[in-house]
Amino acid sequence: MHKTLAIARKELRQIVRDRRTLGILLFVPAFFLLVYGYALSWDIHNVTLAVDDRDRSASSRSLVAAFVNSGYFDLVATIASESDVDALMDRNQARLVLIIPEGFSRDLTRGLSVPVQLLLNGDNANTATTVMGYALTIVQTESSKIQARVNGTVATLLRAEPRIWYNPQLRSAIFLVPGLIAYISMITAVVSTALSIVREKERDTIEQVRMAPIGASAFVVGKTIPYFAVSLVSGLGIVLVAMLLFGMPMSGSWTLLVLTLSLFLVGALGLGLLISSVAETQQVAFQVALLVSFLPTFMLSGFVFPISSMPYALQVITYVVPARYFLTALRAIVLKGVGFGIVWLELGALLVFAIVVLTLASARLRRQWA
Repeated sequence: MHKTLAIARKELRQIVRDRRTLGILLFVPAFFLLVYGYALSWDIHNVTLAVDDRDRSASSRSLVAAFVNSGYFDLVATIASESDVDALMDRNQARLVLIIPEGFSRDLTRGLSVPVQLLLNGDNANTATTVMGYALTIVQTESSKIQARVNGTVATLLRAEPRIWYNPQLRSAIFLVPGLIAYISMITAVVSTALSIVREKERDTIEQVRMAPIGASAFVVGKTIPYFAVSLVSGLGIVLVAMLLFGMPMSGSWTLLVLTLSLFLVGALGLGLLISSVAETQQVAFQVALLVSFLPTFMLSGFVFPISSMPYALQVITYVVPARYFLTALRAIVLKGVGFGIVWLELGALLVFAIVVLTLASARLRRQWA
Protein backbone atom coordinates (compact mmCIF):
# COMPACT_ATOMS: atom_id res chain seq x y z
CA MET A 1 0.00 0.00 0.00
CA HIS A 2 2.86 2.37 0.89
CA LYS A 3 4.52 1.76 -2.48
CA THR A 4 1.24 2.37 -4.29
CA LEU A 5 0.77 5.70 -2.52
CA ALA A 6 4.37 6.65 -3.28
CA ILE A 7 3.85 5.96 -6.98
CA ALA A 8 0.60 7.91 -6.89
CA ARG A 9 2.34 10.93 -5.29
CA LYS A 10 5.14 10.76 -7.83
CA GLU A 11 2.69 10.61 -10.74
CA LEU A 12 0.69 13.48 -9.30
CA ARG A 13 3.81 15.63 -9.07
CA GLN A 14 4.66 14.74 -12.65
CA ILE A 15 1.21 15.77 -13.86
CA VAL A 16 1.39 19.07 -11.95
CA ARG A 17 4.81 19.83 -13.45
CA ASP A 18 3.56 19.07 -16.97
CA ARG A 19 1.28 22.08 -17.30
CA ARG A 20 0.28 21.34 -20.88
CA THR A 21 -1.00 17.87 -20.02
CA LEU A 22 -2.69 19.22 -16.89
CA GLY A 23 -4.40 21.90 -18.93
CA ILE A 24 -5.66 19.35 -21.43
CA LEU A 25 -6.97 17.09 -18.67
CA LEU A 26 -8.84 19.94 -17.01
CA PHE A 27 -9.91 21.96 -20.03
CA VAL A 28 -10.90 19.36 -22.63
CA PRO A 29 -13.80 17.70 -20.70
CA ALA A 30 -15.42 21.07 -19.95
CA PHE A 31 -14.83 22.25 -23.50
CA PHE A 32 -16.39 19.08 -24.94
CA LEU A 33 -19.40 19.49 -22.66
CA LEU A 34 -19.98 23.08 -23.76
CA VAL A 35 -19.53 22.44 -27.48
CA TYR A 36 -21.54 19.22 -27.56
CA GLY A 37 -24.24 20.76 -25.42
CA TYR A 38 -24.73 23.72 -27.73
CA ALA A 39 -23.87 22.25 -31.14
CA LEU A 40 -25.38 18.78 -30.79
CA SER A 41 -28.92 19.35 -31.98
CA TRP A 42 -31.12 17.57 -34.49
CA ASP A 43 -33.43 20.56 -34.81
CA ILE A 44 -32.84 22.63 -37.91
CA HIS A 45 -33.49 26.36 -38.01
CA ASN A 46 -32.79 29.23 -40.39
CA VAL A 47 -33.36 27.06 -43.45
CA THR A 48 -32.73 29.25 -46.50
CA LEU A 49 -35.88 29.53 -48.61
CA ALA A 50 -36.34 30.89 -52.14
CA VAL A 51 -39.81 31.47 -53.58
CA ASP A 52 -41.04 31.40 -57.17
CA ASP A 53 -44.51 32.91 -56.80
CA ARG A 54 -46.09 32.75 -60.25
CA ASP A 55 -49.56 33.64 -58.99
CA ARG A 56 -48.79 36.72 -56.86
CA SER A 57 -52.12 36.61 -55.09
CA ALA A 58 -53.24 36.99 -51.48
CA SER A 59 -53.46 33.19 -51.18
CA SER A 60 -49.93 32.63 -52.47
CA ARG A 61 -48.54 35.32 -50.18
CA SER A 62 -50.34 33.66 -47.28
CA LEU A 63 -48.61 30.35 -48.06
CA VAL A 64 -45.19 32.04 -48.21
CA ALA A 65 -45.93 33.79 -44.93
CA ALA A 66 -46.73 30.42 -43.34
CA PHE A 67 -43.25 29.18 -44.22
CA VAL A 68 -41.53 32.33 -42.96
CA ASN A 69 -43.58 32.60 -39.76
CA SER A 70 -43.00 28.95 -38.87
CA GLY A 71 -39.65 29.84 -37.33
CA TYR A 72 -37.79 27.29 -39.46
CA PHE A 73 -37.36 29.13 -42.76
CA ASP A 74 -35.64 32.37 -43.75
CA LEU A 75 -36.74 33.91 -47.05
CA VAL A 76 -33.51 34.78 -48.87
CA ALA A 77 -34.56 35.20 -52.50
CA THR A 78 -37.48 35.77 -54.81
CA ILE A 79 -37.00 33.95 -58.09
CA ALA A 80 -37.58 35.80 -61.34
CA SER A 81 -36.55 33.08 -63.82
CA GLU A 82 -35.89 29.33 -63.82
CA SER A 83 -32.13 29.89 -64.23
CA ASP A 84 -32.11 31.51 -60.78
CA VAL A 85 -33.01 28.15 -59.24
CA ASP A 86 -29.84 26.48 -60.54
CA ALA A 87 -27.66 29.33 -59.34
CA LEU A 88 -29.17 29.41 -55.86
CA MET A 89 -28.96 25.65 -55.38
CA ASP A 90 -25.42 25.31 -56.76
CA ARG A 91 -24.13 28.04 -54.47
CA ASN A 92 -25.99 26.67 -51.41
CA GLN A 93 -27.82 29.96 -51.12
CA ALA A 94 -31.18 28.17 -50.93
CA ARG A 95 -31.88 24.87 -49.22
CA LEU A 96 -35.54 24.85 -50.33
CA VAL A 97 -37.29 26.40 -53.33
CA LEU A 98 -41.06 26.83 -53.15
CA ILE A 99 -42.78 27.10 -56.55
CA ILE A 100 -46.39 28.33 -56.56
CA PRO A 101 -48.12 27.88 -59.95
CA GLU A 102 -50.22 30.38 -61.86
CA GLY A 103 -53.92 30.21 -61.10
CA PHE A 104 -53.20 29.10 -57.54
CA SER A 105 -55.80 31.36 -55.91
CA ARG A 106 -58.36 30.87 -58.69
CA ASP A 107 -58.25 27.06 -58.50
CA LEU A 108 -58.51 27.11 -54.71
CA THR A 109 -61.59 29.31 -54.97
CA ARG A 110 -63.14 26.83 -57.40
CA GLY A 111 -62.48 23.96 -55.01
CA LEU A 112 -59.83 22.33 -57.18
CA SER A 113 -56.79 20.50 -55.85
CA VAL A 114 -53.69 22.63 -56.42
CA PRO A 115 -50.10 21.30 -56.32
CA VAL A 116 -47.15 23.37 -55.14
CA GLN A 117 -43.64 22.22 -55.93
CA LEU A 118 -40.86 21.88 -53.37
CA LEU A 119 -37.29 21.66 -54.66
CA LEU A 120 -34.86 20.50 -51.96
CA ASN A 121 -31.07 20.49 -51.94
CA GLY A 122 -30.30 16.86 -51.11
CA ASP A 123 -26.51 17.06 -50.68
CA ASN A 124 -27.08 16.59 -46.95
CA ALA A 125 -29.59 13.75 -46.63
CA ASN A 126 -30.35 14.25 -42.94
CA THR A 127 -31.00 17.95 -43.35
CA ALA A 128 -33.06 17.42 -46.51
CA THR A 129 -35.24 14.82 -44.80
CA THR A 130 -35.93 17.12 -41.86
CA VAL A 131 -36.57 20.14 -44.08
CA MET A 132 -38.98 18.13 -46.23
CA GLY A 133 -40.85 17.12 -43.08
CA TYR A 134 -41.13 20.76 -42.03
CA ALA A 135 -42.34 21.84 -45.47
CA LEU A 136 -44.93 19.08 -45.83
CA THR A 137 -46.30 19.83 -42.37
CA ILE A 138 -46.69 23.52 -43.22
CA VAL A 139 -48.43 22.71 -46.51
CA GLN A 140 -50.79 20.28 -44.78
CA THR A 141 -51.58 22.82 -42.07
CA GLU A 142 -52.35 25.50 -44.63
CA SER A 143 -54.42 23.05 -46.63
CA SER A 144 -56.55 22.29 -43.61
CA LYS A 145 -57.40 25.99 -43.38
CA ILE A 146 -58.73 26.17 -46.92
CA GLN A 147 -60.57 22.89 -47.16
CA ALA A 148 -63.85 22.82 -48.99
CA ARG A 149 -66.63 20.32 -49.25
CA VAL A 150 -66.89 18.73 -52.66
CA ASN A 151 -69.77 16.33 -53.31
CA GLY A 152 -70.42 16.03 -49.60
CA THR A 153 -66.83 15.13 -48.67
CA VAL A 154 -63.94 17.18 -47.38
CA ALA A 155 -61.30 17.55 -50.06
CA THR A 156 -57.73 18.65 -49.43
CA LEU A 157 -57.14 21.46 -51.87
CA LEU A 158 -53.42 21.99 -51.38
CA ARG A 159 -50.79 19.31 -51.91
CA ALA A 160 -47.01 19.37 -52.12
CA GLU A 161 -44.87 17.69 -54.78
CA PRO A 162 -41.28 17.42 -53.45
CA ARG A 163 -38.34 17.14 -55.86
CA ILE A 164 -34.93 16.43 -54.32
CA TRP A 165 -31.83 17.49 -56.24
CA TYR A 166 -28.35 15.90 -56.16
CA ASN A 167 -29.43 12.99 -53.94
CA PRO A 168 -32.96 11.93 -54.97
CA GLN A 169 -32.95 8.78 -52.81
CA LEU A 170 -31.69 10.73 -49.77
CA ARG A 171 -29.01 8.11 -49.20
CA SER A 172 -27.08 8.90 -46.03
CA ALA A 173 -23.82 7.61 -47.52
CA ILE A 174 -23.89 10.27 -50.23
CA PHE A 175 -23.56 13.10 -47.73
CA LEU A 176 -21.66 11.22 -45.00
CA VAL A 177 -18.82 9.98 -47.21
CA PRO A 178 -17.53 13.47 -48.16
CA GLY A 179 -17.56 14.32 -44.47
CA LEU A 180 -15.62 11.17 -43.66
CA ILE A 181 -13.05 12.09 -46.32
CA ALA A 182 -12.50 15.44 -44.60
CA TYR A 183 -12.53 13.84 -41.16
CA ILE A 184 -10.02 11.08 -41.94
CA SER A 185 -7.72 13.29 -44.01
CA MET A 186 -7.61 16.03 -41.38
CA ILE A 187 -6.85 13.74 -38.45
CA THR A 188 -4.19 11.66 -40.22
CA ALA A 189 -2.42 14.70 -41.70
CA VAL A 190 -2.38 16.71 -38.47
CA VAL A 191 -1.35 13.82 -36.22
CA SER A 192 1.40 12.55 -38.53
CA THR A 193 3.14 15.91 -38.82
CA ALA A 194 2.48 16.90 -35.22
CA LEU A 195 4.59 13.95 -34.11
CA SER A 196 7.38 14.47 -36.63
CA ILE A 197 9.33 17.36 -35.08
CA VAL A 198 8.50 16.30 -31.52
CA ARG A 199 9.99 12.89 -32.25
CA GLU A 200 13.25 14.58 -33.22
CA LYS A 201 13.13 16.67 -30.05
CA GLU A 202 12.80 13.57 -27.88
CA ARG A 203 15.65 11.84 -29.71
CA ASP A 204 17.81 15.00 -29.61
CA THR A 205 18.26 14.85 -33.38
CA ILE A 206 16.71 18.31 -33.68
CA GLU A 207 20.00 19.76 -32.45
CA GLN A 208 21.80 18.25 -35.42
CA VAL A 209 19.22 19.83 -37.75
CA ARG A 210 19.79 23.21 -36.10
CA MET A 211 23.52 22.94 -36.73
CA ALA A 212 22.96 22.16 -40.41
CA PRO A 213 22.96 25.04 -42.93
CA ILE A 214 19.18 25.03 -43.45
CA GLY A 215 16.58 27.64 -42.61
CA ALA A 216 13.36 27.11 -40.70
CA SER A 217 11.21 27.68 -43.79
CA ALA A 218 13.13 25.10 -45.81
CA PHE A 219 12.90 22.69 -42.90
CA VAL A 220 9.10 23.14 -42.70
CA VAL A 221 8.67 22.63 -46.44
CA GLY A 222 10.93 19.60 -46.42
CA LYS A 223 8.94 18.10 -43.56
CA THR A 224 5.65 18.80 -45.35
CA ILE A 225 6.41 17.36 -48.80
CA PRO A 226 6.61 13.63 -47.96
CA TYR A 227 3.57 13.76 -45.69
CA PHE A 228 1.69 15.71 -48.35
CA ALA A 229 2.42 13.08 -51.00
CA VAL A 230 1.34 10.24 -48.75
CA SER A 231 -1.79 12.10 -47.55
CA LEU A 232 -2.81 13.04 -51.10
CA VAL A 233 -2.55 9.44 -52.30
CA SER A 234 -4.48 8.34 -49.23
CA GLY A 235 -7.18 10.98 -49.77
CA LEU A 236 -7.65 10.08 -53.43
CA GLY A 237 -7.74 6.43 -52.42
CA ILE A 238 -10.57 7.20 -49.99
CA VAL A 239 -12.48 8.95 -52.80
CA LEU A 240 -12.09 5.96 -55.12
CA VAL A 241 -13.12 3.50 -52.42
CA ALA A 242 -16.16 5.66 -51.62
CA MET A 243 -17.16 5.58 -55.30
CA LEU A 244 -16.76 1.81 -55.51
CA LEU A 245 -18.28 0.77 -52.18
CA PHE A 246 -20.81 3.49 -51.45
CA GLY A 247 -21.76 4.62 -54.93
CA MET A 248 -20.62 8.19 -54.38
CA PRO A 249 -20.94 10.04 -57.69
CA MET A 250 -18.22 12.09 -59.33
CA SER A 251 -20.07 14.74 -61.29
CA GLY A 252 -17.33 17.35 -61.43
CA SER A 253 -13.72 17.77 -62.49
CA TRP A 254 -11.00 15.50 -61.13
CA THR A 255 -8.50 18.33 -61.53
CA LEU A 256 -10.61 20.62 -59.36
CA LEU A 257 -11.05 17.81 -56.83
CA VAL A 258 -7.28 17.24 -56.59
CA LEU A 259 -6.69 21.00 -56.20
CA THR A 260 -9.28 21.20 -53.41
CA LEU A 261 -7.88 18.18 -51.60
CA SER A 262 -4.31 19.49 -51.97
CA LEU A 263 -5.13 22.87 -50.43
CA PHE A 264 -6.94 21.20 -47.55
CA LEU A 265 -4.05 18.81 -46.88
CA VAL A 266 -1.40 21.55 -46.99
CA GLY A 267 -3.33 23.47 -44.35
CA ALA A 268 -3.76 20.34 -42.21
CA LEU A 269 -0.05 19.49 -42.49
CA GLY A 270 0.91 23.05 -41.62
CA LEU A 271 -1.33 22.89 -38.55
CA GLY A 272 0.40 19.68 -37.49
CA LEU A 273 3.82 21.29 -37.89
CA LEU A 274 2.69 24.28 -35.83
CA ILE A 275 1.59 21.94 -33.05
CA SER A 276 4.88 20.04 -33.19
CA SER A 277 6.81 23.30 -32.84
CA VAL A 278 4.97 24.04 -29.59
CA ALA A 279 4.69 20.62 -27.95
CA GLU A 280 7.66 19.06 -26.19
CA THR A 281 6.51 15.43 -25.99
CA GLN A 282 4.77 13.10 -28.42
CA GLN A 283 2.01 12.51 -25.90
CA VAL A 284 1.13 16.19 -25.67
CA ALA A 285 1.47 16.64 -29.44
CA PHE A 286 -0.89 13.72 -30.05
CA GLN A 287 -3.48 15.03 -27.60
CA VAL A 288 -3.40 18.57 -29.00
CA ALA A 289 -3.54 17.26 -32.57
CA LEU A 290 -6.66 15.25 -31.81
CA LEU A 291 -8.23 18.23 -30.05
CA VAL A 292 -7.75 20.69 -32.91
CA SER A 293 -8.56 18.21 -35.68
CA PHE A 294 -11.19 15.80 -34.37
CA LEU A 295 -13.57 18.14 -32.61
CA PRO A 296 -13.77 21.02 -35.14
CA THR A 297 -13.97 18.68 -38.13
CA PHE A 298 -16.68 16.52 -36.62
CA MET A 299 -18.75 19.13 -34.81
CA LEU A 300 -18.17 22.52 -36.42
CA SER A 301 -17.77 21.84 -40.14
CA GLY A 302 -21.33 20.98 -41.11
CA PHE A 303 -20.31 17.31 -41.40
CA VAL A 304 -23.20 16.04 -39.29
CA PHE A 305 -24.91 19.04 -37.73
CA PRO A 306 -26.03 22.06 -39.80
CA ILE A 307 -24.11 25.20 -38.95
CA SER A 308 -27.21 27.40 -39.30
CA SER A 309 -28.78 25.68 -36.28
CA MET A 310 -25.85 26.41 -33.96
CA PRO A 311 -25.69 29.41 -31.62
CA TYR A 312 -24.29 32.53 -33.23
CA ALA A 313 -21.03 32.34 -31.25
CA LEU A 314 -20.32 28.84 -32.59
CA GLN A 315 -21.27 29.91 -36.11
CA VAL A 316 -18.57 32.58 -35.93
CA ILE A 317 -16.01 29.99 -34.77
CA THR A 318 -16.80 27.75 -37.76
CA TYR A 319 -15.32 30.36 -40.10
CA VAL A 320 -11.82 29.38 -38.95
CA VAL A 321 -12.46 25.65 -39.39
CA PRO A 322 -10.92 24.60 -42.73
CA ALA A 323 -13.09 21.48 -42.96
CA ARG A 324 -16.12 23.76 -43.35
CA TYR A 325 -14.83 25.12 -46.65
CA PHE A 326 -13.45 21.78 -47.78
CA LEU A 327 -16.79 20.01 -47.22
CA THR A 328 -18.74 22.69 -49.07
CA ALA A 329 -16.38 22.54 -52.05
CA LEU A 330 -16.12 18.75 -52.05
CA ARG A 331 -19.88 18.18 -52.00
CA ALA A 332 -20.36 20.80 -54.71
CA ILE A 333 -17.77 19.13 -56.96
CA VAL A 334 -18.72 15.47 -56.54
CA LEU A 335 -22.50 15.87 -56.18
CA LYS A 336 -23.35 18.98 -58.19
CA GLY A 337 -20.57 18.97 -60.77
CA VAL A 338 -19.86 22.69 -60.36
CA GLY A 339 -16.77 24.44 -61.67
CA PHE A 340 -14.16 26.76 -60.21
CA GLY A 341 -16.47 29.77 -60.53
CA ILE A 342 -18.75 28.35 -57.83
CA VAL A 343 -16.17 27.14 -55.27
CA TRP A 344 -13.45 29.79 -55.69
CA LEU A 345 -14.34 31.39 -52.36
CA GLU A 346 -13.92 28.10 -50.49
CA LEU A 347 -10.62 27.39 -52.25
CA GLY A 348 -9.42 30.88 -51.38
CA ALA A 349 -10.24 30.31 -47.71
CA LEU A 350 -8.30 27.02 -47.73
CA LEU A 351 -5.34 28.76 -49.37
CA VAL A 352 -5.33 31.54 -46.76
CA PHE A 353 -5.50 29.00 -43.94
CA ALA A 354 -2.58 27.02 -45.39
CA ILE A 355 -0.43 30.14 -45.77
CA VAL A 356 -1.20 31.34 -42.24
CA VAL A 357 -0.39 28.07 -40.45
CA LEU A 358 2.77 27.43 -42.48
CA THR A 359 3.97 30.96 -41.80
CA LEU A 360 3.30 30.60 -38.08
CA ALA A 361 5.07 27.24 -37.98
CA SER A 362 8.12 28.69 -39.76
CA ALA A 363 8.19 31.73 -37.47
CA ARG A 364 7.92 29.54 -34.38
CA LEU A 365 10.79 27.29 -35.47
CA ARG A 366 12.91 30.27 -36.56
CA ARG A 367 12.52 31.80 -33.11
CA GLN A 368 13.50 28.52 -31.45
CA TRP A 369 16.58 28.20 -33.67
CA ALA A 370 17.74 31.75 -33.11
